[in-house]
Amino acid sequence: MTETQGIQTVLHPVSDLAKATEVYAALLGVKPTVESAYYVGFDTAGQHIGLVPKGPQGPESPTAYWHVADIEAKLAEVTAAGGTVKDSPRDVGEGRLVASFTDLDGNVLGLVQDQ
Repeated sequence: MTETQGIQTVLHPVSDLAKATEVYAALLGVKPTVESAYYVGFDTAGQHIGLVPKGPQGPESPTAYWHVADIEAKLAEVTAAGGTVKDSPRDVGEGRLVASFTDLDGNVLGLVQDQ
């Protein structure tokens, strides 16, 4: 079994990225480290909190991302245990791979592998 490095990233779908950025900046007490038209990210207390636009392609609820050393191996393990791949691994820039799967109750869980 491959180990996880814990939940270090949580993505929150929001309807208004600009307004949500203000709310999360007030909550976290820091300015965003990443700001674009499709993503805003905050780094604080060893966590990365991301804001993504709601929509047909985006998540429907907050998604916790478990950081792993080998995303393919971890997906194989969770699917062998009964999970279902939702989004296959894809590179989101700088060698970072992300994927998601659902557990037996339909909860969406994310995986991140940094190169």
